[in-house]
Amino acid sequence: MDSVWRAVLVGAGAFSGPNRLLGIQCPVIEDPCNAERQFSLKRDGPMTHLSHDKLQELISSPKPPCLSIYLPTHRHFPDNQRDPIAFKNLLREVEDSLKQRFGSRDIRPFVEPLRSLASDSHFWNHTLDGLAIFVDSDRQEIFPLQRSVPQFADVSNRFYVKPLLRYLQSSDRFQVVCLSRSRASIWEGNRYVVDAIEAEGFPMTIEDVLGAELTEPHLTVAGYGKGVGGTPMYHGHGSRKDETEIDDERFFRAIDRLVLERFSKPSGLPLILVGLPKHQAVFRSVSQNKWLISEGVSGDPESYSPDELRKSIWELLEPRYRTRLADLTDQFHTAFNQHLGSGDLSDVARATVTGRVATLMVDADEKRPGQIDVATGAIHPDDLAKPDVGDMLDDLAELVVARGGEVVVVPHDRMPTQSGLAAIFRYY
Repeated sequence: MDSVWRAVLVGAGAFSGPNRLLGIQCPVIEDPCNAERQFSLKRDGPMTHLSHDKLQELISSPKPPCLSIYLPTHRHFPDNQRDPIAFKNLLREVEDSLKQRFGSRDIRPFVEPLRSLASDSHFWNHTLDGLAIFVDSDRQEIFPLQRSVPQFADVSNRFYVKPLLRYLQSSDRFQVVCLSRSRASIWEGNRYVVDAIEAEGFPMTIEDVLGAELTEPHLTVAGYGKGVGGTPMYHGHGSRKDETEIDDERFFRAIDRLVLERFSKPSGLPLILVGLPKHQAVFRSVSQNKWLISEGVSGDPESYSPDELRKSIWELLEPRYRTRLADLTDQFHTAFNQHLGSGDLSDVARATVTGRVATLMVDADEKRPGQIDVATGAIHPDDLAKPDVGDMLDDLAELVVARGGEVVVVPHDRMPTQSGLAAIFRYY
């Protein structure tokens, strides 16, 4: 993305009135909207990149009121012309909800940044397949998504993050480094789409990294003889080959460090290298990234279209993807036979609230409407059409993540149970 929107909201804000999310009773907090608080907008770089750490931050540190907006978006004209209209409709819902809760209090610090976003044609011409926006008293975060999401807006004491859980825990996601001797870029995708990530430092060039230290070999003619065929012999501070190899290693080490710290560690996604074999060999010799898989896509990255890149990567990853799902299924069956696993919703809910669930597999196509008591784990099936009723599978996924467990969203035909979930417990 070429633009980012960040709302800098200065001053203390809070949310008045109790709210219940996943059975959690939130405290009543006074003075929700300080009329003196000021806001400003910055467009200073790429949108925030979604990661597990960022999701955990949204879950663990909300500063009410919390605005959550989800919107399916479109990449191409003319479909993308409808997106800002749909966003404005959601914004009206948010404003109405804020007014109902806060009456005459000043809600401008929350809605003005979003109104400005609604009129930014450049932003709406560069969206992906979905959009998630979160605003509270301290922040505004905008996440472009590579999958569509249901259109939805919510004002609450906590952010509504369940669609992001399914997005982040999908088991077909990956990251890519496209590498040449002079340039590197990073991409993220899944089996259906791949997109370049425009982040600070990327795309990166060798000049960006080495600058004035980019080696220039200094050669002098030797006075002691000639080479084979009468060619003068040269010596100096190293041959051109030696010097460029040193540059390559320094450049690739810098790329490796940046990718590891800013992308691989936060996401935990498999990393695929795309480049000529000689460049891949040097990069792998210096890499410290444990998420870099042993196989890569061979060839000049500039020769691939995005869709060709996606197809080549998925041909490489699909066997690993299938193996991982098969391994999870085997682990579940082993745990089940040892009374350390279950596909029963009631059993899994009780185990989740006590922190016993290590891994939760969730059916990508299944929903179980109802509510979960987070104190006891009791489940209360209900009608999803009711406004206060959610999907208990999503609720469980959020609780498992909050308690340090792993959630994996699995295609329906790869699930080891028919109940929509399968859990592996840490202990009996």
